Amino acid sequence: MIAAGPEHKELAKWVGNWDATMKMMGMETKCSASYKMDLGGLWLSSSFEGDLGGVKFSGRGMDTFDPAKKKYVSVWIDSFSAAPMILEGAYDEKTKELVLAGEGPGEGGKNIKYKSVSKWNDENTATFTMYMGDAKEPAFTIVYKRKK
Repeated sequence: MIAAGPEHKELAKWVGNWDATMKMMGMETKCSASYKMDLGGLWLSSSFEGDLGGVKFSGRGMDTFDPAKKKYVSVWIDSFSAAPMILEGAYDEKTKELVLAGEGPGEGGKNIKYKSVSKWNDENTATFTMYMGDAKEPAFTIVYKRKK
């Protein structure tokens, strides 16, 4: 049996309910998210709900730290695809950024590269940025504000 470690405590900073503002393709939309530690404190379980261009969107995430790989691992599924996105990476204590990279579904059903950067602005505000393919500019950015 694996016990939760300091990396899992880092993920636990997300626990709670959040208002989220997503910026994508010149649009801005309000969303909501909730996070809880699950499965013995080893996994951060997330639920994300929003409206993207008039279309309801929902997603679920499971994040952990894999001690064998010595990497954070993220699995994301949502209402826009029947295939998961799987990312791995590391947390940089100096920059307070969790940088993950991997593959997931793209247009036309082919997998493409993804890179996400999660940064803590303060204990109640975080910024999530997603890059797709080899793009230097983000596909979208989400600013999270913890609900009080």
